[in-house]
Amino acid sequence: MIKSEVRALFEHLRALEPEPKTELNYTSNFELLTSVLLSAQATDVGVNKACAKLYPVANTPQAILDLGLVRLESYLSSIGLYHSKAKHLLKTCEILVHQHQGHVPNTRKELEALPGVGRKTANVVLNILFGEPTMGVDTHIFRVGNRMGLAAGKTPLDVEKGLLKVIPKEFLLYAHHWLILHGRYTCTARKPKCHLCAVSEYCHWSEKII
Repeated sequence: MIKSEVRALFEHLRALEPEPKTELNYTSNFELLTSVLLSAQATDVGVNKACAKLYPVANTPQAILDLGLVRLESYLSSIGLYHSKAKHLLKTCEILVHQHQGHVPNTRKELEALPGVGRKTANVVLNILFGEPTMGVDTHIFRVGNRMGLAAGKTPLDVEKGLLKVIPKEFLLYAHHWLILHGRYTCTARKPKCHLCAVSEYCHWSEKII
């Protein structure tokens, strides 16, 4: 995709939704970190439902620790991989309490040192909470980047680097959200809605049907 097409694509996405937001529900930095950690291989809807029950009871690192593993798992049981996620969350809370005074750190190195927090989760937190122009490449962004010809790559990191290279800086703060929403609702894995796509003219996918 040439530079003029990339710019036109994001100008169009910005016009459709100037300030997109994450679909995860949260009221604090810790709640967002927790929800993103739990969202791996799970839907935002499912995470929101589980956390709607958890957060009124425990929404700080110390409160999560006070719950203990068994009670925490009872709140997360509807989420995929909840056993391992509960263990990771508890260990993360221990680190937050003992090393960060209960606060969510704002550097990649510190975030990725938290159990269950990989590069994608760190990027999402850095972008949403701290306004950094990062790109958390999930399955949606990986698919859209490759399918549209925006940034092809064999790994999420390849796609991340490609997107950060080709997207103009003025769009980077919200690019992560625009691409996720596009992949979630229009450029879907099965039966993409090419006939409804507002940016199909910029798509280089050989199989698109208009």
